[in-house]
Parts: sequence; C-alpha cells; structure tokens
Amino acid sequence: MRAYFSQLLGSSRQQKQLPFIFPLLISLCSGAIFSLALAPYYYWWIAILSPALLYAVLHGRSAKQGFALGWAYGFGLWFVGAFWLYTSIHVYGDTNAALSVLMIAVMALVMGLFTAVQTWLYRRFFPETPLTFAPLWIVFEWAKTWVFTGFPWLFAGYAFTERYLDHYAPLFGVFGVSFVVIILACALVELLKRRIFWLIPAAILLVGAWGASKLQFVEPKKTAPLSVSLIQGNIPQDLKWLTEYQLKTLMIYANLTRSEWGRDLIVWPESSIPMFQTDIQPFLDAMNQQAKASGSAWVTGIPYWDLPASRQAQTPLYYNSIMASGSDAHGLYKKQRLVPFGEYIPLSGLLSWVLPALQNDPSMSGFSRGPDNQKPLMIKGHALAAAICYEVAYPNLTRRNAENSDFLITVSNDAWFTGTAGPLQHLQMVQMRAKENGRWFIRATNTGVTAFIDSNGHIVEQAPMDQAAVLRGELPAMQGETLYTRLSDWPILIFSGLLLLLGWFYRPRKPQDISYKSRR
Repeated sequence: MRAYFSQLLGSSRQQKQLPFIFPLLISLCSGAIFSLALAPYYYWWIAILSPALLYAVLHGRSAKQGFALGWAYGFGLWFVGAFWLYTSIHVYGDTNAALSVLMIAVMALVMGLFTAVQTWLYRRFFPETPLTFAPLWIVFEWAKTWVFTGFPWLFAGYAFTERYLDHYAPLFGVFGVSFVVIILACALVELLKRRIFWLIPAAILLVGAWGASKLQFVEPKKTAPLSVSLIQGNIPQDLKWLTEYQLKTLMIYANLTRSEWGRDLIVWPESSIPMFQTDIQPFLDAMNQQAKASGSAWVTGIPYWDLPASRQAQTPLYYNSIMASGSDAHGLYKKQRLVPFGEYIPLSGLLSWVLPALQNDPSMSGFSRGPDNQKPLMIKGHALAAAICYEVAYPNLTRRNAENSDFLITVSNDAWFTGTAGPLQHLQMVQMRAKENGRWFIRATNTGVTAFIDSNGHIVEQAPMDQAAVLRGELPAMQGETLYTRLSDWPILIFSGLLLLLGWFYRPRKPQDISYKSRR
C-alpha cells in the first residue's frame, strides 16, 4: 500500500500499472471517513484528508473511471454519514433491520451520483488542477440544496464550525468555507508532488480567514435583552402521536412552563402540541390568556389546518407550523421544506408495506408546503425569523427568512434520531446559519439539542439531551447585515463558474485520451 501511494502521486504511467480496485477502495474509504470530521467526533482535519484522497486517485484517470471513483466516494460518504436514518426507519418505522440497511444503501447509491457526475465532468472537460476540482465541488454541494427538493447534508464547510475557517461564513456562507477547505485539500496533494507554488494560495486563504475574523458586520441593538425560556419535554417518538398520550404531553409541557410565566418569551418545540389547532382551541385560548396575564409571549410548534384555504382548494391543507400568541406577540409560520422519511413518506402509497408503522403518524403524511417569503413572528417589538427542523439545513432559505430580523428561531423534533449523530450534525448547521447571518439563534427541541447560539455561531448554553429540561437565557437583539445576508450564495457561485469557464477554455481536448496514451 505504501508503494501504491508513492505511485499514486507520481506519473500516470506508474498509476495505470496497478489494478483499478486500489483507487476504487481508497475512494470508498475516503468517503466513508468524512463524517468523522463532523459532530459528534470533530476530527476537522479529516475534512481535508478525505477530499484530498479523492483528488489524488483521480489523477490521470479517464472520465468513466472518474465516474466510478466518484460514485464509490459518494456511496461511502452517504452510507456512513447518513446512517442515522436507520433509527427512524427501523426503530420508529417498524421496518426489519436488513431492509432498513438496504434502503439506506439505495439512498447512498442515489446521493452518490452527485459525486459521480462531479468527478466525471472533472475528468471529461477540465484540466487537473485544484482550480477546477474545488469549484465543481461547490457547484455540486449547492445542487444538493435544490435537486429533487434537496438533501443538504455532509458539506465540507460544516467541519469548521467554530474552527478558524468559519470566519469566511459571514462573507460567503458555508459554500465559501467549503471552497477554502477543498482548495487546501488539493494543495496538500500538490505539495506532496513537490509543486511548492501551492504554498502561496494556501497561505493566502489562511491569512484571509484571519482577516475575515476582524470584520464586524453586526452589533447589538441598544435595547434590553430578551428573556427567553425554552421548554424541552422529552416526549418519546413512539408515544408522541398516540391519542391516549396527547393529554399527558400537554400536561408535561404545561407543568414545565408553570415557573416560566413572566419571561419575555417561552418557546415549545416542533409539534409539541400533537393535535390540530381546530381540535384544541380551548387549550390554546387558555394558554393565550395565561401568557397575556403574565406579560409573556408564547411560541409553539403545532400542526395547523388552514380551513379557509382548504374550502377554497376543496382539499385539506395541513401545515407543520410555529404559532406566536400571548402578550405583544403574533404570527404564524408554515414550514416550506418537508423532510422525506423524517416527516413525510415519498410515494407513501407505494411504500406503505415498507414503513407500516409510519402510515398512521399525522406528522408523516398530508402536510403541505408553506408559501415563500412569509413574514417573521413578532415578539415584544422584535422580528423573529423562523425555521422548522430540517429547514435550517438550507442556507439560502434561512438567509431569506433572516432578512430584517432581530433573532432567528428554530423548533425541532430530533427524537426520530435519538442516540445517533444526526441531532448533533443538525446543531452544527444551526451554528453555521447563525454565523452566516449574524443573529442569535433560539433553538427549542423535543429531546435535544435545545440551545442558545450567539451571532458568532458559538453555543452559549444548551440543555442536556434526552431528558425534560428548561433552558433560560438573556439574548441581545442584533442589527446590521452580513455580506452573505445581502448577497446570498451568488459571489462564491459566480467565482466558481468563472474558474470553471477558464478551466474549460484551457482544457485538454480529450482528457480520457491522455490516460489511453499513457498506457502505450
């Protein structure tokens, strides 16, 4: 193996003398280890090593071989990195273990096609250089936020949440951080090839991160901090939607809240009220009166049945929503991005035999997508930009909601993935969104991680996971806009596009023929 790596960094002639199974296995393993760079492991250097290995094994390969190597990398990345889906499919979906693993493998094969197409394009149309490999990586990370509604997980930039390179986030967002990570990964390979020139761009990017840390886009408003209490009920997912457990759920949250009346804001997590507002109006009225009497605003996650719109559309319209009521508070936010297999079942009629236990879960079927450009929740004169659960994985969606806001707020129910890396990876994304937009993030969850995250993306306080808890904080409202909030992902996408255009213009005419000639 040592000899192989020596040849790997050498000429195409040496590389082709070795069986293709070696680079294929290296690609698979390098993708599989990537998630160790993320929470809860935090081995950030693996986010550099993993793409560096893929960049190295692509050296001198044909377009077809590049496709295979990228697919192997992508399969390893998603099979291991998103294996937390096993808990929701097997434990809560009542699917047998073998079929659950098979479903994750199919998902990994499909998502792995992103990297496969990326590496095919790289070897087919572009010269071998970090200046084409890195922008292609960014374009395909961005594509994961919208192709087939998106699955924006496992981005390279998240490995550097709270780790130096994240200073680029207020400028260019998570894709800007990812771009720097991939350039450094490729530069490492080039330096091992004794191409010392790559010390210069690597050093510039590292110094640039230091310079970015000195920029201040936002500052606290000269108003009193908002006193906030977050209620974590810790309701088990297998009991949450049972009819006989609904009253107990309400009592758990009401009892935890009893000592918090009088605070500026009290927040219950996603679907903490497991009934439509039409079925529980007396309870909502009583809570609203209690909140007004104590001078508190109350925000809760609740399934919302839009009756007027349903009559007009002649079909029931249900929404996963956040509702604000109480003292000096109003607003309703309807979730815009719904998560497959965590919130609804794609092709549910065809898959009813695969996930039988989820068919009667109201959170898994029939929800409609909320409209774009919804107004923020208004609390005590402050605008709270809302996101529900999975939505914080979408950088531009959170950015749009954050415009003209004082705080960001998200409610979630990660009980689907209890005991896995999923909730902690989810928390990293919330941290990155706070950093990108320069706003405090209020995060209330059912089982954890409930937390307050400051405008620099740092966790100020968090509640213990998997137990009932109340988390209190005093949060300053922020003013000003980061460059990312103003310009979105366009700067890094345009820059990546220009690099690819230059690379295409100066490309070898038939990259795959280079590999063929090297074998002669």
